[in-house]
Amino acid sequence: MGWPFLYFAGERLSTAELSAARLDGDLVEVGEAYMPTDAVETRELRAGSMRPTLSAALALTRRSAAWVHGALAEPPVRHDVQRLSVRRIHSVVDTRLAYRDVALRREDVTMISGVAVTTPARTLGDLVRDQCGGADTAAAIAALLRWSPGLASAAAQVLADGPPLHHKRAAVAVLRACAQEDVTR
Repeated sequence: MGWPFLYFAGERLSTAELSAARLDGDLVEVGEAYMPTDAVETRELRAGSMRPTLSAALALTRRSAAWVHGALAEPPVRHDVQRLSVRRIHSVVDTRLAYRDVALRREDVTMISGVAVTTPARTLGDLVRDQCGGADTAAAIAALLRWSPGLASAAAQVLADGPPLHHKRAAVAVLRACAQEDVTR
C-alpha cells in the first residue's frame, strides 16, 4: 500500500533523490522514511514510517512507542521492539532494532497505521520498570507524564493486572506514588 505522505528509499524515489530533496528542504526525515516539510507529523505517519522495518510479529515499545504516540519529539537511535507472537523469533531481526524476546499481551498493544505499538499505559509501565532496573529512562517517563496527566494510575493498573515481569513490584509502587502526587496537586 502506498502512503501519500511517506517516501521510502527505493519505492517512488531513490535514496539519492530523497537525500537531495531533503537537502533542498522539500522533505524531512520521519522514522525510517521521509515526508513533505509542510505535512503535519502525526502518530499515524510516525508508525507508518516503521512499517518496512517491522514484521507483523513485532510491536514498538518503550521509547519508540512514546515517540509514535507523540510524547517524545525525536525517535530513539535504535527502536525498541518486542514480540507479539507466542512463538519465539529465531533470526536476527535488524541491527536498528533493540529486540526483547518476551511476548506482549494483545490487550497491551494498539494498531496504528498497520504497526503494533504498546498502549501509552503499557509504554509508561515498561519505561518505569526499566528505570527500576537501572536504565536511564527518566526523560522519557517525564515526557509521557507531561503528555498525558493521569497516565501513571493507568500504567500501575496495567502492570498490576499483567503477567510476572522483572521489576514489576517496584514499578507499580513508583507509578502509584506518581498517581498519588497527581491527585494531591
